[in-house]
Amino acid sequence: MVTKRDYYEVLGVAWDASEQEVKRAYRRMAMKHHPDRNPDDATSEEKFKEAREAAEVLMDSHKRGAYDQFGHAGLEGQGFGGFGSIVKAFFGDIFSGGGGRGRSQVQRGSDLKYILDLDLEEAVRGTNPKIKTPTQVECHECRGSGAKKGTAPTVCVQCVGMGQVNARLGFFSIQQACPRCRGAGKMIAEPCRKCRGHGRVEQQKTLSVEVPPGVDTGDRIRFSGEGEAGANGGPAGDLYVQVNVRAHAIFTRKGKNLYCEVPVNLVDAVLGGEFQVPTLDGLINLKIPEEFRSGKLLRLRGKGVNVTQDRGGGIGDLYCRVVMEPPVKAGLVMSALAMTALVISALVITALIITGLVITVLSIIA
Repeated sequence: MVTKRDYYEVLGVAWDASEQEVKRAYRRMAMKHHPDRNPDDATSEEKFKEAREAAEVLMDSHKRGAYDQFGHAGLEGQGFGGFGSIVKAFFGDIFSGGGGRGRSQVQRGSDLKYILDLDLEEAVRGTNPKIKTPTQVECHECRGSGAKKGTAPTVCVQCVGMGQVNARLGFFSIQQACPRCRGAGKMIAEPCRKCRGHGRVEQQKTLSVEVPPGVDTGDRIRFSGEGEAGANGGPAGDLYVQVNVRAHAIFTRKGKNLYCEVPVNLVDAVLGGEFQVPTLDGLINLKIPEEFRSGKLLRLRGKGVNVTQDRGGGIGDLYCRVVMEPPVKAGLVMSALAMTALVISALVITALIITGLVITVLSIIA
């Protein structure tokens, strides 16, 4: 499934946080993770975009109300501004180096996340599943303009197509999104009937995911440009496929090693013998020495996970914890032994009585 993090969680604020608290939280996140301060850091870039998107929603009373009531579904089609709208509202041109006229018209699409559930065998050996993701794509009827076919959007009269207006804040002058066109820089008199003026429509997309051998829970595979379509001709976002490995009935994985428990008969453990051990490739026979202790780990080299170089490289091992168990029908065996002892005792007593009687009779006859 495709998921987005909760916007309040992204900024680390409570659901009833004031606009000023949201602003302060966003300022901290933006200053910490801005791409200009963290060049070539994909994680910081993603956190910055996530914080920017969350702040734009929570600082807009209309969008925040829709989000509080319907979640992310209540924001479909509304879009989010690019760097120009919210960053410049706080920092002006500190990071971008000045200029920045009318950049809010073009908006990059949102990134999406898809949780891919895999069995342990699939994660170890690799697989190539096909996934279906719901996403927003450009409307073909209006070609993303949002206007009815045969018409075109008109320039916003308030911001004159810039998408931003200047606002006074004490001695300072800041730029913010135009309240009339919401930063688009244009107005649509006759919306497209197919996309209702949004310029994007929802569509199911099928993708083939090449999962390499040795992946583990939390690993991500990036599909560039496979996220939501951008607004007003902006670039599409990215799709991140995140791996989640299901719990296995027998094996537990730790890095490149596998662990399991194997029950062994008490007699075999004491006297020594062979028993079968499960591996991902099937059962194998393993010999145990005499007087083997319960709970000891047996190591099978090369029977773990073959991992990539970024995880240390090489093939891991399989560790089997041998657990002794009593005979399956120990209680019945003990009962049978006790009954046998009673019968033997009875027979001995009977034999003694008969012997005594025979001696007595012989004495009388003599």
